[in-house]
Amino acid sequence: MRRRLLRDYGSLLGLLLIGAVLGLLSDRFLTASNLINVARQVSINAIVAAGMTVVIITGGIDLSVGSTIALAGCAALLAAGPFGDAVGMATGIAVAAGVGWLNGALVAWGRVPPFITTLATMTVVRGAALVLTNGEPIVRSEGAYLWLGQASVGPIPVPILLMVATLLGAHWFLSRTRWGTYVYAVGGNAEAARLCGIGLAGIQILVYVLGGALAGLAGLVLAARLSSAQPNTGVGFELDAIAAVVLGGTSLMGGEGTIWGTTVGAFIIGVLNNGFNLMNVSPFYQLIAKGAVIVLAVLVDQLLKAGAARGAVAAMPVEVSEDRRLAR
Repeated sequence: MRRRLLRDYGSLLGLLLIGAVLGLLSDRFLTASNLINVARQVSINAIVAAGMTVVIITGGIDLSVGSTIALAGCAALLAAGPFGDAVGMATGIAVAAGVGWLNGALVAWGRVPPFITTLATMTVVRGAALVLTNGEPIVRSEGAYLWLGQASVGPIPVPILLMVATLLGAHWFLSRTRWGTYVYAVGGNAEAARLCGIGLAGIQILVYVLGGALAGLAGLVLAARLSSAQPNTGVGFELDAIAAVVLGGTSLMGGEGTIWGTTVGAFIIGVLNNGFNLMNVSPFYQLIAKGAVIVLAVLVDQLLKAGAARGAVAAMPVEVSEDRRLAR
């Protein structure tokens, strides 16, 4: 029972422990303004990580989301100039979803491994963003699109509201829809899912399109926060998203994971970043600390799962003996 609680809520307990320690080390950490700032900083990574979770549950991975963030922002602001902000934002999302479709098509129909596919598109999409902008940022300090990154509804910044809506929508998709059930089935055993009549190609393309579209939304939020779109933004964002997913307990082998866990994982990364900045820790040491936390979290999760598996195996003879006794 204790092992199961640690396995299910270990990441949340870790987040609370990290927050308590940082609260003791810095009197500014637990202030309302700083916590809102943490949530705003987490919002972009959480939006991207929601899409990454769905992809990883199928047994895939998407290394192109960082480049997609940059391309979506650049495409949106370029289209917004002559056609208006609404068309610009729709263009950014559509371009990002198109990148996701390309990834999904290569994986599903081309049988190219997801790692290789998205590693290639990561480079291609980044190059497309540079070509589209001639390597220069697109500055646009006015327009309705700024609402996505700079406005607030009451005391709550809009990026936080978008993050909450995205996470709730992704949770609903995975837990309440037939497609979500298929996602878990494909990740758990693709061949068994195929034999049950689930279209593997359709599910694989769907999850990559969803992941790309959410990366596009994150790109629009980032462009709005910066009042500009830059072709070099989003570098390393795919690693933060994958880290949030892994910290949240999603298996890189597929078939297991939750949006709730990913949310906690994204906040662990955001809280660590914020706490280190408040304590003026060098960015170089921050990278080492974040990497160590990720490895430790995954190691603990694997140990707990191994312990649970051993416990299940140990219980089997007892159950068999009981069945034999009843049979007599």
